[in-house]
Amino acid sequence: MEAVTGTAFVVATILKTIVFFIILLLGVALSTYMERKVAGFMQDRSGPNRVGPLGLLQVMADGLKFILKEEVTPGTAHKKFFILAPALALFPATVLFGVIPLGSPLPTPWGRVDMIVADVPVGFLYVLAIASLAVYGVVMAGWSSNSKYSFLGGLRGSAQMISYEIGLAMSLVPVLMLAGNVEMPVLVSMQQSFAAGPATYGMWFILPLMLSGFFFIVSGLAETNRVPFDLPEAEAEIVGGYHTEYSSMKFGMFFLGEYFHLITTGALISVFFLGGWDIPFWQGDNIRVLADGTVIGDPTWWKTLLTLVAFTMKTTFFVVFFMFIRWTIPRFRYDQLMDLGWKVFIPALMAYIMLTAIAIFALDAAGVPVGLRFSAALFGLNFVLMLIFLFALDRGRLVMGATARTRAVPGVTAATASEGD
Repeated sequence: MEAVTGTAFVVATILKTIVFFIILLLGVALSTYMERKVAGFMQDRSGPNRVGPLGLLQVMADGLKFILKEEVTPGTAHKKFFILAPALALFPATVLFGVIPLGSPLPTPWGRVDMIVADVPVGFLYVLAIASLAVYGVVMAGWSSNSKYSFLGGLRGSAQMISYEIGLAMSLVPVLMLAGNVEMPVLVSMQQSFAAGPATYGMWFILPLMLSGFFFIVSGLAETNRVPFDLPEAEAEIVGGYHTEYSSMKFGMFFLGEYFHLITTGALISVFFLGGWDIPFWQGDNIRVLADGTVIGDPTWWKTLLTLVAFTMKTTFFVVFFMFIRWTIPRFRYDQLMDLGWKVFIPALMAYIMLTAIAIFALDAAGVPVGLRFSAALFGLNFVLMLIFLFALDRGRLVMGATARTRAVPGVTAATASEGD
């Protein structure tokens, strides 16, 4: 089936943009509700339960509160940039969603409609370029407020986001080496198992590139400025960071931007490492569109619906996972935050990229065909590297126990070390 063209393509693109944006807004609204419910569960309380059935209308009450609160602009603020900063904080995550494939192609009487707003041939590079713009909103908000607390939060935010952007980009280099393509739909189809057609790897990239997925998840969490990486807005230290001086809907845009980034990060993890909209253990959804327009597989409307549900479930899993992390792990010290990015992640990623390149070259030279055997060999390598990295990073604190290092001191027993803790 040929893709829609001409007027049908323009209409389909406009409709997809509107529908996807509405879905994203609804996802953000439900995420704020889910955040409170997860917090209530972790703290052994109910969470929202009074406004509407099951507290679902609490989201509307919060939105109305943001709209009706008084707009306050500090007299010494740089007003143009002060107003522009919230929009810049919201823009990147919203635009990023346009290159994420949400489901299998939808057949229509006018042709095939791909479930992606903009199927650009450089989708991977587009993600890296747009994601790097998020730092401008943070820096501009901190500087334009003309407040020492906001300025300190802006400085922290810029240093943190630039540091972990490097790790975020480097963690995707093994994905590029394995896939050999930068198109987002191709990255999804290569993680599927086809009975016929071009060879694929037969498993999601989270298995053959396990360590790469770990680095991407941690770096993505740092990019969202959430606990334990929320140093730019640390309430106990700098009041509220870069948005200290903001109120009403301008503060609400920072609030929405955080959840936009959360959902977009979960969606990107799903695409790069969990097969995107691929449904596991079922080949019926294995639909690929080749460069010449040839379609492998049988696209139907119900397959599109099923793959949309599968993609939503994967993204929701990571959103909830990030929420559990927020209410579980305490905030890092700032020196720990920067040391993790520059002294641990970047050197480890450089070594990992080199070892992955050597492994892929060796497998190609040995004549191992692309498929399950190829992926299984990389999985074994990554499993060993993951164990080495975690034990090296742990340094006797979690895996071996908090008292492991003190027990090595002469005259200190496990009992006395526990008492000292």
